[in-house]
Amino acid sequence: DLNDLKKIISKQINEEFKNSLNMISKNQILKGLEQIKVGDLPQVLIDEEIKVLAEGQTEEKLKKNKAELQKKASKRIKLGLVLNEIGEKNKIKVKPEEIQAEIQKQLSMMPGQEKILMDYYKKNPSASASLRGTLYEEKIINFIKSKGKSTKRVLDKREAEKIINDENEKNLEGQKKTTKILS
Repeated sequence: DLNDLKKIISKQINEEFKNSLNMISKNQILKGLEQIKVGDLPQVLIDEEIKVLAEGQTEEKLKKNKAELQKKASKRIKLGLVLNEIGEKNKIKVKPEEIQAEIQKQLSMMPGQEKILMDYYKKNPSASASLRGTLYEEKIINFIKSKGKSTKRVLDKREAEKIINDENEKNLEGQKKTTKILS
């Protein structure tokens, strides 16, 4: 009935707000981790990351954007090394059953396409490895959040929308700069 529909929609909106606010706090943590000083980064890792970032770009664009790609690749490698160090020091692991639970979660969000998704994960071990990496990062971020001093407050819809919109505008500005450099 109408009341049930309102409850379902309200729950979905609250979940979306919660997810968006969690993403904002994750980005703030990652920005903080970027400030950590790290020694020389292995050039091999940077070169591999540049290949990933440059995928699909023409040779001309690559030459033009080499410095920006180098900077972005270094930043990503550094962040990955810092996160991994935190994970190892704190014995954070991703169990196979956690990967399976995430796959099941994805299956439930794609009714009718379960077989396609399962085949994809079976045929592409790199997809499971990527999923493992995402879960590992998420566990490390949650660990950091658990150790940090948290200030929780209840937000009404307008406050949450303002925070999310402000963050989206910041991200949009950053994307415009990156797009301008990479174009």
